[in-house]
Amino acid sequence: MNTVLLTLLSISFLFLEVNAQPSVSLKGTVLDAETNNPIVNVSLTISGTSIEQKTDTNGNFVFKNIPTGNQLVQITFNGYEPQTLPININDDNQEIDLGIILLFVDLASLDNGGLISLTEDELNDDIGGADNISGLLSSSRDVFSRTAAFEFSPSFFRVRGLDSDNANVLINGIKMNKLYNGRPQWSNWGGLNDVLRNQELTTGLAPSSYTFGGVLGAININTRASKARAGGRVTYSSSNRSYTNRVIASYASGLTKKGWAYTISFGRRWGNEGYLDATSYNANSFFASVEKKLNDNHSLNFTGIYATNRRGKSSPNTQEIFDLKDIKYNEYWGYQNGKKRNSRIKKIEEPILMLNHYWDINGNTKLNTNVAYQFGKLGNSRLDYNGTDLVNGFPEGGGANPSPAYYQKLPSYFLRNNPDDLGIAYGAQQEFINNGQINWDDLYFANTINTLNGGNAIYALYEDRVDDTQLTINSILNMELNNHVLFTASLNYQSLKSENFAQVVDLLGANGYLDVDSFADDLLNNPDTVQNDLLHPNRIVKEGEIFKYNYTLFANILSGFAQAQFKYNKIDLFLSGSVTNTNYQREGIFQNGSFPDNSLGKGDELTFTGFGAKAGFTYKITGKHLIDINGAYLSRAPSLRNTFSNARENHDIVGDKNDIEITEEKILTADANYVFRSPKVKAKLTGYYTKFEDATEISFFFADGIGGDNTAFVQEVLQGIDKLHIGGELGIEYKIIPTVKLKGVASVGQYTYDNNPNLTLTTEPSAEAEVAGFVNGFKDFGQSNLKSYRIASGPQKAFSVGFEYRDPNFWWFGATINYFDDTYLDIGPLTRTSNFTSDFDGNVFNDYDEALARELLQQEKFEDYIVVNLVGGKSWKVDDYYIGFFASVNNLLDKTYKTGGFEQGRNANFRELRDDKSLDTPVFSPKYWYGRGTTYFVNVYIRF
Repeated sequence: MNTVLLTLLSISFLFLEVNAQPSVSLKGTVLDAETNNPIVNVSLTISGTSIEQKTDTNGNFVFKNIPTGNQLVQITFNGYEPQTLPININDDNQEIDLGIILLFVDLASLDNGGLISLTEDELNDDIGGADNISGLLSSSRDVFSRTAAFEFSPSFFRVRGLDSDNANVLINGIKMNKLYNGRPQWSNWGGLNDVLRNQELTTGLAPSSYTFGGVLGAININTRASKARAGGRVTYSSSNRSYTNRVIASYASGLTKKGWAYTISFGRRWGNEGYLDATSYNANSFFASVEKKLNDNHSLNFTGIYATNRRGKSSPNTQEIFDLKDIKYNEYWGYQNGKKRNSRIKKIEEPILMLNHYWDINGNTKLNTNVAYQFGKLGNSRLDYNGTDLVNGFPEGGGANPSPAYYQKLPSYFLRNNPDDLGIAYGAQQEFINNGQINWDDLYFANTINTLNGGNAIYALYEDRVDDTQLTINSILNMELNNHVLFTASLNYQSLKSENFAQVVDLLGANGYLDVDSFADDLLNNPDTVQNDLLHPNRIVKEGEIFKYNYTLFANILSGFAQAQFKYNKIDLFLSGSVTNTNYQREGIFQNGSFPDNSLGKGDELTFTGFGAKAGFTYKITGKHLIDINGAYLSRAPSLRNTFSNARENHDIVGDKNDIEITEEKILTADANYVFRSPKVKAKLTGYYTKFEDATEISFFFADGIGGDNTAFVQEVLQGIDKLHIGGELGIEYKIIPTVKLKGVASVGQYTYDNNPNLTLTTEPSAEAEVAGFVNGFKDFGQSNLKSYRIASGPQKAFSVGFEYRDPNFWWFGATINYFDDTYLDIGPLTRTSNFTSDFDGNVFNDYDEALARELLQQEKFEDYIVVNLVGGKSWKVDDYYIGFFASVNNLLDKTYKTGGFEQGRNANFRELRDDKSLDTPVFSPKYWYGRGTTYFVNVYIRF
């Protein structure tokens, strides 16, 4: 440790600059423009230098030894608009008093309906087309980041084409990203906007005071009660996006004379239906934070967060369905007793308990130790239609797919299979147009009749459940070694127990469900394959009981990082390193009949070791012109989701059967930035490069055309994926006059697969699987030819221009025009393997046409589009109360556009795809997500 400190100090002396300038001081007072109350801990820096100050409890600040010449004072505080003040320091000045400086509340940060509805809705969906980092960027003062969060997010724009697992979200220094997939679960703290505003964001590779961070940076949400602004606030919101109503009430006491502080908040969001059909919303939130200042050096803070969320999900739709219905169509619901009932309900209930100890060891050293415990459940419901009865010892029965959009119920299916009788297709068309929803009465009727005949449920509603219990402990050390060197280090431990199972929710009028696998087809040779659990064969389950699958995943992660920051008048630099040890294990509670020797009990332990190193520097050409360059290399363990190839049924680990060992993912990334800052203009130009290597991805779907004409439900495993993300970003703000501001943002990227990864399929062993070339449910297809295909990551080009007018009488208005292009469909890797060209005998199809194949496999690019958004607000002071109003309209011109989609896995070979695409309306065309049409968000609050 001493060697490290001496090295850091030696580096600092290399850059030490001594300014023999006359001693000039600068002082002033920062107040809230609306309330005239002092603002504490406002950050003030002299641009182009390492000189920085914070305001005290009275809002006062004092700078000493300011260099002579023209200087810029940068003033920033979370939740307020930043300011830049030009000053002139000359030899005649001994003291300059700037007087009172008024900071205006950043009105966009008060609430933005687009961000709110997105971060609490689509961002938590379990379909990859909706993942981005808007919730992370919303706290940024940077015009590019804020535009990406508030203007680009409804189009599912991803900054640099990256998923949210590349950014760290922390609460009080505790990392909140889920270990299952690496993404933050935004609904765990949804509906608590008022008490989560105290945030510290580091974008990209910039150094953080809490964590090593990811490629996209990190955000720490500080819920410490003594740091919350004293007072109360009541908010009501109305919208037609996700929920229709929202109420939030919050109060913070501030630090009392006895050293106590508390903050509480209650929130409720609800609605029978959002913008899309039958997307009900019901969420309740509670927050409490209590702090005790033990003495001048020690404080304890407890935080409790309880946020429940229940919402109806919406379906992706083919072009055929869109043409027959509309943009709001959702196949997951139907009427029951005159009310809309959605079969796909997502429920989240995962409370967070946190204890934080703050120790100011001395004026230059702080140690923050944290313990967090999170538990609860996450459920996704769906209909099962494979219920059977035992007949002569064998399961028989099953029902028809209840989905109204099932391909065998659509006109395209009948046009393909009954081309000489168009009346059948017309009948299907009219049925879908006039009804086209789940018929709950039919499901109840089928179950009732079968029950009366002594049978079991044919249909059942069940939940895929994940019940997590996680403990996190960490300590974060921050040291100011001298005026130029900051040292940060942390040690972190995470332990997860994740219980995964299916649970019966509703038997739909029946008395029980036979817990067997009705898809097993090798009953004569091995009757046990039909059993989901050999320990309880042919079990009849009731509502609330576990069936189908039951297993537990364990994860233990130990990590640490160290960081040194050096700040001087002309240059800032940092060095950071991390190491992470990750351990995974699966334990099967059920003994699966298809994998009797590889499903029960604990499987093998897996251990991964990840390393990270990053560095960067900022060169201050002048106070207005800066250059910032950063680079990093990281290796990280695959997520739990991408480690076990078929966790529901067995212990199999990715790569076990094809001798391609699963390994850590590697990331090489760099960015270069030019920053210009003046009182009127703020601009930032960025170029970036990110290369991913050895990534793993697992998908689940029903494939048609495997090894000829065979079908199977498969797990598709891609190994050794390389991806390349390159591009540039530009953000600029120009204050024409004090009341009018123009802004412009551009993002131009190219995100592609950079190699041809290996593809394998796994499925249950069966006679049909053997015919298709599977051995014990496994088949290796070799490389998937993905190189140079675009990654489906939202628009790869996005532009925005807009203005904002702020009236001195506290009303404001703004408008933006946003343009999006280069949005691509997510391609199917299986159709880019040897399976695409191979007949049942393994040879190339005798009618294979290479030119036609290239055309069939061309990636679909969506049409470009323009979206216009409006926003405005007003605030008033009435006695000691402050009343605010905010409203926004998104997609003013009601533009219809696609935000994402995917190729269906049904057409897995050349003949299947050729024959389907030759139709006027393909049966298995891609499924798409669409952006919302015109929507609104209205917000009213009272602050006291």
